[in-house]
Amino acid sequence: MKETLSTVLKALRGRAVGRIVLAVAVVFAACGGWSYWRASQDEAINFGAERDRVLEAGKQAVAVLNTIDSAQAERDLRAWLEASTGSLRTELERARPQHLQRVQQMKTSTRGTVTDAAVTQLDTRAGTARMIAMVRIEVTPASGGGATIERKRFEAGLSRTSEGWKLQSLTAIPVNTS
Repeated sequence: MKETLSTVLKALRGRAVGRIVLAVAVVFAACGGWSYWRASQDEAINFGAERDRVLEAGKQAVAVLNTIDSAQAERDLRAWLEASTGSLRTELERARPQHLQRVQQMKTSTRGTVTDAAVTQLDTRAGTARMIAMVRIEVTPASGGGATIERKRFEAGLSRTSEGWKLQSLTAIPVNTS
């Protein structure tokens, strides 16, 4: 009888411990779910995520508009149009024949890489943003000579479209050499 009572007590203790562990797990999961829900409603987090999307889209678009391969000029000029919207896109479409002719004559290729960038303004309600970017441009001449490196700064205006953020303006910022 002593063995039976001992076995019963062990079983009851095991069940009690199991229930306590289960209760703690349920409370922990509920707290985690509540914290996740609150964080998803936080405007600062949503704003930060949108700023990150703007920065990434802007960096890619600025790099695209500073890249053209003379052997693939048609493709690259299409990429310029895909990365732009509004008046910038209209101007690129208008000047496309001149850009194509100039690239085919000079046979020089460029490859732009954004080395640093920052979003300076973001209005999520209006769907507009501004950013600045430092760009390293590798210029490869047709003569097969060595590539040269240019560094430029740009200010870019972005607009949210149904396809994501796109450049609506791109302005070179003079580099102070003094």
